[in-house]
Amino acid sequence: MTEIEKLDRIAISVKSHKLLKQLLSENPEFEEILRNSKNETEVVVGVREWIGKNLKDRENAFKFYHARHATRELFEKLEWRDYAIIRMLDYIEHAGIEYPDLNLRGEIAVSNPLRLIWLAVNKGTGGAKPDFFIDMIMLFRQLRGDSKQDAPPADLVHAWMERYPSGLDPRIVQLREENKMRIIRILIKKMDSGEITSERFHFEPGMSEGEKLETVRRWWEDHLFHLRFAVRSPELLNEMLDHSLDPDTMKILEEAKQAGIPFFVNPYYLSLLHVRVPYFAIGADLAIRHYVLYSKQLVEEFGNIVAWEKEDRVESGKPNAAGWLLPDGHNIHRRYPEVAILIPDTMGRACGGLCSSCQRMYDFQGGRLNFNLEKLAPNEKWPKKLRRLMDYFEEDSQLRDILITGGDGLMSSDKSLKNLLDEIYEMARRKIKRNEQLPEGEKLAEFVRIRIGTRLPVYLPQRITLNLVKVLKDFKEKASKIGIRQFLIQTHYESPMEVTPESATAVQRLISAGWTVTNQLVFTTTASRRGHSVKLRKVLNDIGVLPYYTFTVKGYMENNYSFAPNARVVQEQLEEKIIGQIDEKYYDTIRNFPEEASLMVENIEALRRSANLPFLATDRNVLNLPGVGKSMTFRVVGITRYGRRILEFDHDETRTHSPIIRQMGKMIIIESKSIHEYLNQLEELGERREEYMSVYGYSLGQTEHRIPVYDYPEYEFEPTREMSNLEV
Repeated sequence: MTEIEKLDRIAISVKSHKLLKQLLSENPEFEEILRNSKNETEVVVGVREWIGKNLKDRENAFKFYHARHATRELFEKLEWRDYAIIRMLDYIEHAGIEYPDLNLRGEIAVSNPLRLIWLAVNKGTGGAKPDFFIDMIMLFRQLRGDSKQDAPPADLVHAWMERYPSGLDPRIVQLREENKMRIIRILIKKMDSGEITSERFHFEPGMSEGEKLETVRRWWEDHLFHLRFAVRSPELLNEMLDHSLDPDTMKILEEAKQAGIPFFVNPYYLSLLHVRVPYFAIGADLAIRHYVLYSKQLVEEFGNIVAWEKEDRVESGKPNAAGWLLPDGHNIHRRYPEVAILIPDTMGRACGGLCSSCQRMYDFQGGRLNFNLEKLAPNEKWPKKLRRLMDYFEEDSQLRDILITGGDGLMSSDKSLKNLLDEIYEMARRKIKRNEQLPEGEKLAEFVRIRIGTRLPVYLPQRITLNLVKVLKDFKEKASKIGIRQFLIQTHYESPMEVTPESATAVQRLISAGWTVTNQLVFTTTASRRGHSVKLRKVLNDIGVLPYYTFTVKGYMENNYSFAPNARVVQEQLEEKIIGQIDEKYYDTIRNFPEEASLMVENIEALRRSANLPFLATDRNVLNLPGVGKSMTFRVVGITRYGRRILEFDHDETRTHSPIIRQMGKMIIIESKSIHEYLNQLEELGERREEYMSVYGYSLGQTEHRIPVYDYPEYEFEPTREMSNLEV
């Protein structure tokens, strides 16, 4: 007997029976089809005939369903019932296909919803869980036209935004000052007892308590202090939080420590977590708190985490998953023709803290990443290796954009970062010289954009010193003279509560250096609460930051707690973010923002005022695909018996890819939780389920067009179209 046959014999639960009864009572025609069908094939025929008879006038639905690569324009014409028609037809087309479910360590998942319902009706079996039947009830209501999209009015979205104060609120600032002083006093006590020692940070003999207090307050402004005194154990974390963590949380953290999951929270970031919860900000710090506290699922999966980023797995001399040939050393990562990531062999391989949903947890599991900061100082071979890596960028025909990251691009010392930027400058200058000898149509792409990926303006704003700003400003001034026009800091704010006075100052310093600061939000469960992300966009705009991407949480069951289903991503895009949508008539205005980066605050405010927008929705909602590229172009093509949706993703047709995508085709992703599970989790976080119910209906998405502020500048020459360093 096959595994599928075994599953077919599993009896459904009492709750599933009751939900099945509700499904049938709401859909008498469907019940008639089920009871008159001898098998699932006859059910499929009956459902197809019913759709053809009752919904044949839904022209856009059938156009979208049959399109090989549907467009954003066609997507925006779809109405609520169209989503349901497309999903039902996709369920039928993909019935019986087997998929390995990496959430369940490779267990085979099969989507055949009509068969599961037929088995439940006629035999009481099939093993479908209540979450499956709830999802099907909602699908049929949408199919019949009994459910509505009902996008919330703008004033309701604004009301949701008001639930979340920012870290600039004077009341929050005062609470954080209390937290800071509590942490400082604990550190003084531990330094006095000898429990914590440091050659750089120590008290002189005979210092009074008041003098020690003022000394540590001074040290607080030094980012090296926060790295040295970062919390590395659950016990110290709980002590720093005034022993406010509950026993269940402490048990999970202790198990995480035993499993070998690193722990690293610096004192500044720890001071952002509430101990005394204010009445006006209940739950406001959850998005921060859940970045520090690990989930039960992460602890259980650690040791079995499967790499999500396939193109990051490289064998010497062989192309990566995207087809790119890369230098040895794991310093360069690449997906697209125009841009490659550079990870230096410096402190840039480290971070200012460890995020619980970190995309590189697989590397921590394998021991390739850790928080032994002393071992990350660049060795004498790094300058030679760096010059070899620069040769790769210089000689490539399409690369015009370099992203320095890690780890964290600003964890490197000022000296290391300056040396790195100087090498990039010389590489870009040599590439221009080389082009002088090449004819039109054969010239190489020249560098027009330099980016640094960092979370330090959020995690550790003390790192953004005046000396660092000088390094960045000097580089921008000389690089601009050779044609580099865009200088971007890509940071990662997760919550409006992370926008503190210190963080705002750090951003202002980066802007003053002529660099554009953009944000990449990871759309975790806590960040997905109604109004949270739109409030973040507004607060970021206030300090001069442009939203860049809103990412679906990637990974498998290890990130189950943080994962918000893609349906919620599309719901947030179409029901909340839409109030900040920029009309195309302002595109020429926003296009030049990066070239006037020092005026970013003023330019953002002027555009918001002119367009009457609460914030600028300059970000695109995407998922980093486990194949190649980023996309939010998907259709729900199946559903497991657990009610977890099976999504088929297509590539983003609006950008240039490696030609390998023509061989790869579409990608299947099985979500790690059902919509019902997600809504239960939101209720546990204090949310009202009723505010989210339309989430069931969002069963497809289409990648948004890129806002022109992120377009590459045009060349004054015709570059070659040939791709080098490619093996497909």
